[in-house]
Amino acid sequence: MSWTLFTDGASRGNPGPAGAGAVLFDAEGRELAARSLHLGCCTNNVAEYRALLLGLQTAVEQGCARIAIRLDSELIVRQLQGRYQVKNEALKPLFADVKRLLARLDSWSVAHVPREQNKRADQLANRGVDEGICCPRS
Repeated sequence: MSWTLFTDGASRGNPGPAGAGAVLFDAEGRELAARSLHLGCCTNNVAEYRALLLGLQTAVEQGCARIAIRLDSELIVRQLQGRYQVKNEALKPLFADVKRLLARLDSWSVAHVPREQNKRADQLANRGVDEGICCPRS
């Protein structure tokens, strides 16, 4: 069974308050799982990797064996494809964690998508940011 995973990370301030979002669809395009997570303060690239980790963990928990990953982060797509090296020290352990989760799958692919095609994951990432923001009560 092949599923599609869309993920997105958001950071307001870069670094700033951050969140991760992931949504998993089955082969017929039905939403199987949607997750958001507050990340605290981090950069956008860290948030993007944490979102991918959130999505991959969700896929593994759901029993996914084959997955098509769709991201609007060209950096991460190219790093996963081996076209770019991971030079940033903060991203190296996250990249290693992603590779460990990918190794648990039978097969995977990754492709860049425009932001317009990643709206649900973006919505979830922003929910993650908002979950950590405390608003004073009046």
